[in-house]
Amino acid sequence: MFGATALVIALVGTRMAGLADTLADRTGFGEALVGSVLLGAGTSIAGIVTSTSTAASGAPDLAISNAVGGIAAQTMFLAIADVAYRRVNLEHAAASPVNLGQASVLIILLILPIMAWASPPIAIWSVNLLTPVLVATYLVGLHNAHRIKQEPMWLPRSTSDTRDEDEDECDDDRPIWLLAVLFAAMVGVVGLCGWLVGATGLELSQRLGISQGVVGALGTAVVTSLPELVTTIAAVRRGALQLAVGGIIGGNMFDALFVAASDVAYRDGSIYNAITERTVFWMALAILMTAVLLLGLLRRERQGPGGIGWESVLLIGLWFGGAVLQVSLG
Repeated sequence: MFGATALVIALVGTRMAGLADTLADRTGFGEALVGSVLLGAGTSIAGIVTSTSTAASGAPDLAISNAVGGIAAQTMFLAIADVAYRRVNLEHAAASPVNLGQASVLIILLILPIMAWASPPIAIWSVNLLTPVLVATYLVGLHNAHRIKQEPMWLPRSTSDTRDEDEDECDDDRPIWLLAVLFAAMVGVVGLCGWLVGATGLELSQRLGISQGVVGALGTAVVTSLPELVTTIAAVRRGALQLAVGGIIGGNMFDALFVAASDVAYRDGSIYNAITERTVFWMALAILMTAVLLLGLLRRERQGPGGIGWESVLLIGLWFGGAVLQVSLG
């Protein structure tokens, strides 16, 4: 079941990236913004089902580590996509002020739960007061991204290797409503398959007797993030580079809402005060990886080790280093 559903995710995910690229061109919203909203949120459906269901079952560490572990894994996937784009460093070619703004908001979204964890439990009807703040911050971040797209106050320097989203020509003349319906149907398929992958992966991990934090961050988080990996590489191969980067960063922003949804689903008080230091470690790691990515987007190195940027090398090293450390602790 795990292998079959993963294959369906790979096939449908590739089509999702193509439709998102077409919708970006046809609607005029741009690859970075469409990537963060449509592609990012659409491929995250399986993850939010896993987090809310496990939180409702009384497993706070598994719920939150699934969310923040997914953010860390998906950021590392962007480094893998950089390997797939051989022409130049992906962060150089996909220069976009929208992606910079989204990455900055993501760091804020990840810092807020750590502050709630370190604060006294303040909850109304078992929902921490920070939860609506998280949702509001996400919505403000989306509005900010739209304003940056519409009225940018600065633009990245164009080089011979910069890939402008306006270079793409859309030859799909199907009605926008039909494209939207098709995309929604594919989101449903990916969501179901992602849930099945998460369920089977969770069952296999539970039988191995691994802790909730490790299962969430390295088990369910990775398998429910498979759509992001597939769609990102597919977008890169199509040349929709800003869509690929925006899909990861926007998807990570949406994944931060898993924490808010988990707090609502968790009925034994504030979920932020029920998690352990191991889950907070993954929050800190996700912040560190996002900061490294943000620096890479600002620095825009053309070539690094193996034809990829130094930030990609660091992202892969940080994720695997964190994984090894957590597994070694049991």
